[in-house]
Amino acid sequence: MKNLKITLSVAILMMLLPMISNAQDPVVTLEFQNAETAIEVVQKYTKALQAGDVATMNAQFAPNAMIYGLGGGLDSLTVAQHKEYYTNSTNQFKHTLSQELYLPVKVTNNWNEGEWVLSWGTNTIQNKANGQTITVPYHTAGVIVNGKIARLHYWYDMLNVLRGQGYEVKPPTN
Repeated sequence: MKNLKITLSVAILMMLLPMISNAQDPVVTLEFQNAETAIEVVQKYTKALQAGDVATMNAQFAPNAMIYGLGGGLDSLTVAQHKEYYTNSTNQFKHTLSQELYLPVKVTNNWNEGEWVLSWGTNTIQNKANGQTITVPYHTAGVIVNGKIARLHYWYDMLNVLRGQGYEVKPPTN
């Protein structure tokens, strides 16, 4: 009986092996035809942020682009809401980006398929009214389609922003 179970298990495994080996794995590459253009689009966006040029920032988006994680929220923003957010921000603050790094990545055969630009850096945000600065490490991931940003995800340390604005984190009292 034990030999029969082992033989049946091996037979089933052998039958499934061709299906397992034919499964296509996601393909990720750092070199692709539009890589340079994709980086240029994202760099144009970040340079416009530093110049306080919200119109140029928004011009890098596809018409139906979505922006995620901006303002520390979980909700998405449309291009129009992005414009409103950054118009308010650039009126009050000067953004200076440093230690920037851009990485183009093309993903195929996966749920996150597309031509991405991943970026990292530090955003030093200076309050125009009082000169106070907040240093915020950030990461973005943008999908570029036809030379425009179709989707942009922001990740950054909201605690730095809150502390820089005078908020305190206090342990809970029991």
